[in-house]
Amino acid sequence: MVLDQIPFELESAELFKRLRMDPEGEYARDLLDLARAVAAVARPRALYREAFIEERGDDTVRVGDVTFTSRALRGNLADVHRVFAYVATCGPEMDAVPVPADDLFGGYCRDTVKEMVRRAALDHLHGHLRETYSLGRFAAMHPGAGDAGVWAIQDQRQLFALLGDVEGLVGVRLTESCLMQPNKSVTGLLYATTVDFVTCQLCHREKCPSRRAPFDQVLWQARMDRAA
Repeated sequence: MVLDQIPFELESAELFKRLRMDPEGEYARDLLDLARAVAAVARPRALYREAFIEERGDDTVRVGDVTFTSRALRGNLADVHRVFAYVATCGPEMDAVPVPADDLFGGYCRDTVKEMVRRAALDHLHGHLRETYSLGRFAAMHPGAGDAGVWAIQDQRQLFALLGDVEGLVGVRLTESCLMQPNKSVTGLLYATTVDFVTCQLCHREKCPSRRAPFDQVLWQARMDRAA
């Protein structure tokens, strides 16, 4: 299902907070004008599919007609029967707003607005799933997130295959290296759970700016250590 009527309103206070910039600073007005131009063409959207787990291997999970390979994913979905495959995106339109190639901070400002729009798309998707499917607590895993061995980014291809014509429906395409364009897009498998989980708990990178939870050694051994 496609969700494409997602509201977004640029909040200047939040923008400057993310930019770590004084809203009364020398270049604040120019950046705010750029941010507003970028936000004016924003079209956040999301695509999801309800699917069911058909088979489990030692470190594989077959969802619908595709198979994912991840020991951590297999462990997290041990008692799960239904998942929601999804992609949420800022949309490609904002990349068309011109920013000079040598204007690094202007480019950073545009990317920051794109991230805010992507967040709006993801929040809207979460709210829709909660309401439509009466979901309580849920968690999600993302191909390529966390340490390299958690869930390989190459499984993006499988996730896109499960979702269908992702580019045609929401404007997100995979590169040969399985990165997404536009860059402020996120994919994953979302599932109901009684246990809080974020992939950050399986990531050793201490200084990641996007970290939302500390590394959990016990969880790592339970999900990743084949000898455990």
